[in-house]
Amino acid sequence: MKEKVSNTYILGLKRGQVKLVPHQTDWHKDAAGVIKKLKEILGNSAIDIQHVGSTAILNICAKPIIDIAVGVGNVADILLQREALARHGIIYRGEDVKGQILFVLGDFLQDTRTHHIHVVKWQGKEWNDYINFRDFLNSSKESADFYDKSKRILALRFSNDRKRYTQGKKKIIDELLLKAKGWRQSRIHAENT
Repeated sequence: MKEKVSNTYILGLKRGQVKLVPHQTDWHKDAAGVIKKLKEILGNSAIDIQHVGSTAILNICAKPIIDIAVGVGNVADILLQREALARHGIIYRGEDVKGQILFVLGDFLQDTRTHHIHVVKWQGKEWNDYINFRDFLNSSKESADFYDKSKRILALRFSNDRKRYTQGKKKIIDELLLKAKGWRQSRIHAENT
């Protein structure tokens, strides 16, 4: 897959680059297509598959790389699916963060990534963080605006240094994750009363 630019649709970014673009509704359609393909390939190995990350949060800017979380019973079991995934251009990148395995889609000749597929334990900490963060920011305009503004500042500072950009976001994400967990708990409590 290549970086796509038609009218306003942009998908793909060179590895290591930081570039934010306005939210695009086509990201949701694209994610749905990849999720469908992953369900076909993984079958019952995947308990749930969700569009997560900034491209799943309405009205904020994002790097034009779609993040997808695949929830599984045992993360190591996904390694049995490596060849099947590779036949569809979904390439194994290893354990990028403790407790999760990363696969990527993109145009590797152009060193461009379009999708990051994070395989995590379903209902584990990483899974819950992805889901809570997305849902909370989609429900809290104030928090989404804060995250958006913070990312824009970091992107200007670290446009060619993805590692430092990501490190800068970590403190902000951790702060928002605490709020997201509280938000989720209050919703669960309200549903149970």
